[in-house]
Formats: sequence, C-alpha cells, structure tokens
Amino acid sequence: MLVVLTGGTGGAKLIEGLAAEMDPAQLTIICNTGDDCVFHGLHVSPDIDTITYTLAGLIDEEKGWGVSDDTFAVLGQLRRLGNDTWFTLGDKDLAMHITRTRLMAEGFTLSQVTERLRTILGVKAKIIPMSDSRVETRVVTSEGEISFQEYFVKERWSREVEAVHFTGAEQSTPAPGVLEAIRQSTAVVIAPSNPVTSIGPILAVPGIRQALQYSVVNVVAVSPIIGSAAISGPAHKLMAVVGLEPSAFGVASAYGDLLNRFVIDAEDRSLKERIEKLGMRAVVSSIRVTSLADKQRLAMEVLALTQK
Repeated sequence: MLVVLTGGTGGAKLIEGLAAEMDPAQLTIICNTGDDCVFHGLHVSPDIDTITYTLAGLIDEEKGWGVSDDTFAVLGQLRRLGNDTWFTLGDKDLAMHITRTRLMAEGFTLSQVTERLRTILGVKAKIIPMSDSRVETRVVTSEGEISFQEYFVKERWSREVEAVHFTGAEQSTPAPGVLEAIRQSTAVVIAPSNPVTSIGPILAVPGIRQALQYSVVNVVAVSPIIGSAAISGPAHKLMAVVGLEPSAFGVASAYGDLLNRFVIDAEDRSLKERIEKLGMRAVVSSIRVTSLADKQRLAMEVLALTQK
C-alpha cells in the first residue's frame, strides 16, 4: 500500500498520475483539512474535495478545483440576497457540502463522511482526513489574523504575512486509519503541495510526523518549488515567513528528518549537492506537469524511487 500526504491542486496532479500507474485500491491518501471552513452554514473541505473530484473524474481541469461543467445559479442568488460570495461554490459542488454537513450533523465524523462520499462517487483509492478534530490554518497579517481561505482566495495572497499557525493542532489526534496506514505502507510519498499550509498542518497533528520518522520504508517527496517560486500559489512567500529558504532546498529542509528521496526540477540542478548534504538522495526530473502524460511520467518516476 502506497501512502500519499497531500493538499489540493498541486498534489492532485501527482495523485491522478499515480492512480493511472498503479492499482488505485492500493493507494491511501491522507488529506490536509487545515483549509476547511464553513460557508453559508456548510462544512467545506477544499483539499479532500479536490482529491475526490480528481479521482472520480469530475474535476474542473481548467481551474484545478470544483466540478467540471458546473453552474452557479445558487451563488448568483445568494449574492442577490446580500450574501458574501467571495468563495466560489458551484451548484453540483454545493451538493457535496450539503451532504457532508447533514451527515456530520447526524453524528458522523469527517473521516466517516469522506469514506461514504468517495465510495458513492466510485473512487477506489482510500481518502482519509488528517484528523477528525478541528484544526484551522490561521494567517497573521499586519491587518489582523484571517483564515487561510480568506488570505488565499478572498485576498488573493496579497497581504503581507507575519506568521502562520494551526489552531487546534496540539489538541488534535490523527483520524482513524492514519497511523495504521503509515505503519503498514510499502512507501510514503509527500505530494508537491505547499509545505507550510498543506503538508504543515498534517505534520502538526501529534503522532503523524513521529510515525514517519520511525517508518522503515522509503519516504519520497516532490518539490512544489522551481527556482524561487512555487509552481502555483504562495508557498514561496509563506516559506520565507516561517524561516525556510523559498527554494527546493527549503522544502527539503522542512522534511529533512523524514525523507530519503527528494525529486527536484532540472532548473534546480545546482541545489542537488546542498540537498544531499541533508541526508537524502536528490533526483532531478521535470516536475512541471500539465497533461495526463506528464502526470503519469512523473508518477512512474516517483513509484520507481519508492522501490529502491
């Protein structure tokens, strides 16, 4: 069983490739839930939904999130009625959040709901939230503290950030099956997701980082950074805030106690020697992927590294 730690859009590309190159039933995905928020009274799990939609063949490929060919009639009416609609939710997407919120109100945990929804949508890979406890990524700016979604979506990561923290992380526990999956895995992959706000919250849940430290299997990560900028999103900006060099080397440093394989882009070949001084093997590849063929090619390379 291969275990993947992931956020949303960036990680989904690699996971799509992995699911095409191996039996998806042998894939267990541990998802970040630090981005979860409540919108219009509904529990929204952006990263879980992006992974679920991707593996169900429903994802809007152009956006990288949401449901393909969705409509936005409800959002338009909400706006007309005076609601704040900066977080875009399509009509089909709303059905997911309504169902999740109803089931959780009935007493089901987030992991139980996630299992039910991925099964209904025909996803063979197992998807587990990092925790059933509430953990929220908060971004401290000069204008005050806001949620990650406000920073990322509403403010389009334009504010200057002073700090990032994960409210509730210290009191949280891994969701059922998370630690068992890591212990029983044949290898672990850390997807090319934001190391601060996508992978950071997962590793902040007590017990998860320790389980990876004690793992005897290969742990492979793919860098989400090329040069001094993220492939997408504000990872490079947030890395600088938490004291990490905004580069592939900085990502390797963040995971230094966990990895024995790290995949970097050909543009970062000059960092290979520095990275390997951290105690891991650095592998040079092309990590900027767009087509399915690109995703499958990168997935094959990662799978080969898990077996060496």
